[in-house]
Amino acid sequence: MNLKSSAIILATTLLSGICYAQTQIQTQMQTAPLEDFKPSSFNQPFQAYPQVNSQGYARFRIHAPNADSVRVSLGLGGQGGTKLTKADSGYFIGTTAGPMDEGFHYYRVNVDGATFNDPGTGFFYGSQRWESGIEIPAKDQDFYALKDVPHGNMQQILFPSKSTNTSRAAFVYTPPGYEKGSTKYPVLYLQHGWGENETSWGIQGKANLIMDNMIAEGRIKPFIVVMTYGMTNTGGRPGGPPRPPAPPAGGAPATGRTDSVRSAPPGGGMAGMIANNGFQTVLVDELIPYVDSHFRTVANRNGRAMAGLSMGGAETHFITLNKPEVFGYWGLLSGGNYNPEELKDKAKPKHIFISYGSKETRGADGLPKVEADLKAAGYNVTTYVSPGTAHEFQTWRRSLYQMGPLLFKD
Repeated sequence: MNLKSSAIILATTLLSGICYAQTQIQTQMQTAPLEDFKPSSFNQPFQAYPQVNSQGYARFRIHAPNADSVRVSLGLGGQGGTKLTKADSGYFIGTTAGPMDEGFHYYRVNVDGATFNDPGTGFFYGSQRWESGIEIPAKDQDFYALKDVPHGNMQQILFPSKSTNTSRAAFVYTPPGYEKGSTKYPVLYLQHGWGENETSWGIQGKANLIMDNMIAEGRIKPFIVVMTYGMTNTGGRPGGPPRPPAPPAGGAPATGRTDSVRSAPPGGGMAGMIANNGFQTVLVDELIPYVDSHFRTVANRNGRAMAGLSMGGAETHFITLNKPEVFGYWGLLSGGNYNPEELKDKAKPKHIFISYGSKETRGADGLPKVEADLKAAGYNVTTYVSPGTAHEFQTWRRSLYQMGPLLFKD
C-alpha cells in the first residue's frame, strides 16, 4: 500500500468518524427527554421520585449526602444502569440514557458498593428479595387500569401441605358477585417467575384488574384465578446442587432427601430444579383439592387451566405433560414451547396458548413454526407476540389479556 492510498483511507476513516459523531450528537439532541416528568404510579405516598415522562424516561433522586457514588440498576434497555450525579443538596440525581420499555420494572440502588432499595417506591418481590419498582405508562394501559366497574375479591388463603410439612400461602381471585351467588366457576392456576412469589401476579401483574376489566367488557366467561408460591425451596437454585430437606419439627437436621425424587432432565438447571423441588405435589395433590373443597369450582379437567410466566411457564410445561388429565387448558408465557412429539399419546388439551415479547427474539421468531407444527398435528393453539416488550411484566399482562378469552369456552 503506498502513502497516497494510506492517506485516502485515513481521511475516509476520520471523515466517517466525524459524521458518526455528528449523527450521535444529533440523535441525542433529538431524543433529549421532555421535562414533563411525573411521579411513578408505584411510588410511596407523598414521594416525588422516581419520576417518568411521556417518552418513557425515568428519573431518580436519592438522598445520600455522605456517599461518593450512587447508581440505579435501570438504564437504557436495562443495560449498565444509570449513574446519578451529586447535587449540593446532598441528593444524587440522574435520568436514564433513553426511554424504558413500557410497563413495570424492578430495580435496586447501589450506594458505594452496597445494595439498597429506593425509599421513594413501594417494594415488590422479585429476584428472591423485596425490590424497588417503577411503572412506565403504556399506550395500551387501559386494559389494566383501575376503573369504575364491579370488582372481584383478592383473598389470601393458607392451605395445609403435608409434603412440605407446613401451611402454604396462595392468593385467590373470585369474580364480582361470587359471594352472593351459587354458580360454580372454572379455575386458572397462574404461576409467577423465578425469584417472585404469590403476590407478584396481583401487584406487578395487575391480574385482578385485568380480570375485572375483561369481565366488565364481556370479553371472558368469569373464572377464578389461583396464584401460589411456585417453589418448595428444596430443589436447589437452577444450576446448583439440591438442598437437603428441612428437618421435621423438633427433629435433627436432615442429611438428604428420603422421598422418591424424579431424575432431573438432562442439563439440570431450571428444568432440573422444577423436576426435583416437589411443587407438582403441592399443586396437584394439595392446593387443587383444597381449592375445590373451599370454593365453588368446576372440579374437573375442562374446568381447570394452568399457565405461568418464565419459570412458571416451565413449571406449567412440566406439570401439564406429567398430569395432562388434570388441566384442560395450557399456557406458556415466555416459558418455552410444546411440540407434537412430547404431546403424543397424552390427553389432548382443549387449547394451548404460547406467547413472548417481540424483544425475546429467539422465542418470538420461532412461534410461527411452533404454531404450524402443533396445528398440523391436530392441536388447538394460539400464539401471541407482545409488541415492543422483552422478558417483563408488560409482556405477561398483555398475554393474560389475550389468553383469557380462549379459556373455558366449551
